[in-house]
Amino acid sequence: MSTVVVKRIGQGNNSTLSEIYIDGMLVCYGLEDLVRDIKIKSETAIPTGVYPLAFNTYGAMHARYKRRFPAVHKGMVEIRDIPNYSYVYIHIGNNFGDTAGCLLVGSGWELVEGDYELRQSKKAYLSLYKRLVAMMASEMVFLEILSDGVISNGVT
Repeated sequence: MSTVVVKRIGQGNNSTLSEIYIDGMLVCYGLEDLVRDIKIKSETAIPTGVYPLAFNTYGAMHARYKRRFPAVHKGMVEIRDIPNYSYVYIHIGNNFGDTAGCLLVGSGWELVEGDYELRQSKKAYLSLYKRLVAMMASEMVFLEILSDGVISNGVT
């Protein structure tokens, strides 16, 4: 069993920035919607907790990524068993408008007009995706989301 850790480090006006770790090493950054006490569909960060990862091999997003990355795509990495959430994926995107309640990844980030934006998302996604495929081929992999520390408008 392996665990990928998503450590939230900052909250913007509509976005939440995190660091993503595998085996204690920072591998990329993550971006989600705003952390909210009450869920708003496609506009709320994933609740803290530990969730299994699995491949989802159906649906429009799977078809798009299969066409875009035919040599590596095995299915969308889905974060499963989140209460009151469904079809939550790890995918490419740059700002909170791209999240739809999912976890975006990037190699870098900037704070732009009060919200976090990711940079080099495709590069980070392919690197993380290949690692997850290798891990998931041999064991159960979980995603742990932590909100340790103070999160408020870009100040941790």
